[in-house]
Amino acid sequence: MSYQDVWKPNVTVAAVVERDGRFLLVEEETERGRLYNQPAGHLDPGESLVHAVGRETLEETAYTFRPTGLLGIYQYHSGADGVTYLRFAFTGEIAAHDAGRALDHGIIRAAWLTPQEIRRESVRHRSPLVMRCVDDYLAGRRYPLDLLYHHAP
Repeated sequence: MSYQDVWKPNVTVAAVVERDGRFLLVEEETERGRLYNQPAGHLDPGESLVHAVGRETLEETAYTFRPTGLLGIYQYHSGADGVTYLRFAFTGEIAAHDAGRALDHGIIRAAWLTPQEIRRESVRHRSPLVMRCVDDYLAGRRYPLDLLYHHAP
């Protein structure tokens, strides 16, 4: 068996941001229609998880995100595409907004929704992790960022 034949999950990051009782989500056009997700995306080669979540949040929402804690690590197997995802979800603060910045391809808009609004839209969630991350945030789950170590060459 070669190295390329070894199964690997997709590593993703997500920002769980709350402001005044509302959570930052993105509405995006997908192969399954318009869905909601946290600002999220894939880890790029050589990138740290903390840098990735800041980059993805800026690209998808035009908000500058500063991670302050790790919310959790989530494993999800998507029946829609047969892919297993390892999601590192972060909490943090919004530092700035660039209203003129173009959003990533496929992103319709950034939206601030209450937990009740998010729950009502559950059929339009990109995955069950959307609500699970909000629930974990509301339950007070937080882990220090120094739990993560990135060995840069």
